[in-house]
Amino acid sequence: MSTPASTAEFLPHTLWHQRLFTGSWQAGNAVSSAVIEPASGLSLGEVALADATQIASSAQQAAEAQRGWYQLPYEERAALLRKTAQLAETHFASIVDWLVRESGSTQAKAAFETNITIKALYESAALPSRAQGEVLPSSAGRLSLARRRPRGVIGVISPFNFPLYLAMRAVAPALATGNAVVLKPDPRTAVCGGLVIARLFELAGLPKGLLHVLPGGAEAGAALTSDRHIAMIQFTGSTGAGRKVGEAAGKHLKKVSLELGGKNALIVLDDADLDLALANATWGVYLHQGQICMSTGRLLVQRGIYQRFLDKLVTKARSLVVGDPASSEVHLGPLINAQQRDHAAQVVKAAVEAGASLDAGGTYEGLFFQPTVLSGVTRDNPAFHEEIFGPVAVVIPFDTDEHAIELANDTDYGLSAAILSQNVGRALKLGEQLRVGLLHINDQTVNDEVINPFGGVGASGNGTSIGGPANWEEFTQWQWLTVKGDAPAYPL
Repeated sequence: MSTPASTAEFLPHTLWHQRLFTGSWQAGNAVSSAVIEPASGLSLGEVALADATQIASSAQQAAEAQRGWYQLPYEERAALLRKTAQLAETHFASIVDWLVRESGSTQAKAAFETNITIKALYESAALPSRAQGEVLPSSAGRLSLARRRPRGVIGVISPFNFPLYLAMRAVAPALATGNAVVLKPDPRTAVCGGLVIARLFELAGLPKGLLHVLPGGAEAGAALTSDRHIAMIQFTGSTGAGRKVGEAAGKHLKKVSLELGGKNALIVLDDADLDLALANATWGVYLHQGQICMSTGRLLVQRGIYQRFLDKLVTKARSLVVGDPASSEVHLGPLINAQQRDHAAQVVKAAVEAGASLDAGGTYEGLFFQPTVLSGVTRDNPAFHEEIFGPVAVVIPFDTDEHAIELANDTDYGLSAAILSQNVGRALKLGEQLRVGLLHINDQTVNDEVINPFGGVGASGNGTSIGGPANWEEFTQWQWLTVKGDAPAYPL
């Protein structure tokens, strides 16, 4: 596939092909990885991969660069982040094109992701000028301060599904608060989730050594979690991988922020508007082919409206257009790779074998998986508990509000939940009893606005949050500072 002129101008093929970024573009130490367009199977080029040696070198360089970066006037850090945001606005179409082609995003999803990434940059640009501590009570003649200080070098391990935003939501505030960053994007989306970010900051004039973008596999990730120059790991990805990252980083006493998977419930109460419920359910289940940690994994529908809702959802699912988002207007694009497709297909097959009814979809061609609806799913069915990460609606009836709470909480995950009802008081009372980090009344489960703290509980994360007011807590640490006019004469 040819590269549009605007994309080539922003990120020339000769610049990034078989390269990674350490402040300059250079070859990696490991074997290069093909950049594959999932919709067509075509190669768009190759990215260099980093090994443990490269991680160690970059971590040391980042630690050396960080000290000077934090000492700059806060206005300079803020100005650089604003310039980066402005460059993203200038190259908006090129960034969207990369998201469509490399991650299989639809045009609308790619545009939304680029916009929210720009918002994250502007919000981060406001961090350096905020108050950074407190004056504590003390005795006369003694000043006691609690102040926030950067951690040093932040290791960011980001996923493939919202590759640009889920990397930038950590990279931008980490830099804004005075840290350096080593980013390891998922190799499947190494350009749109990594090298695009490198290019934006390079064009903005970020001092060399502060940002390293090193695509790599398990070896690179393990090196990040153990390197002595890395103060913290911010990981977004699957629960299984997150457990390994948390265990490895914990051995080296690093702070760990884990944003993991979910089996999120959208509860439709019997007084909800059915058409609005259908619109919310369709968005929550099928957006980006269901490859979102906040995707609606279970549709809990009160029995009195269950069959009418199910009939509408089946009709809607069959009407959604699946295809190549780079060549036509479609509702769903491809899944990221065959492994993810096969996982979704296996869960659907196991669900049917366990007694579920396949009411729509369940088939695929290449990486294009048809929008699927499963009904008759009981609590002992694999589709009830397992995160599918595919375009599969799991529809489950409930009788009472207490029954809905019981079903929604019957999971190890605790990321997002949503409730639809015309009785807000009823919905709030129900929602107060759900074990989740994100709760939405009269909305669906997929929500993130940058200015909000984002995080889950249970198997969805380790209780940390990223975004909005949580960023100062996430990427800095407290230092207690006292000042006296004269040193005391202690009696010992």
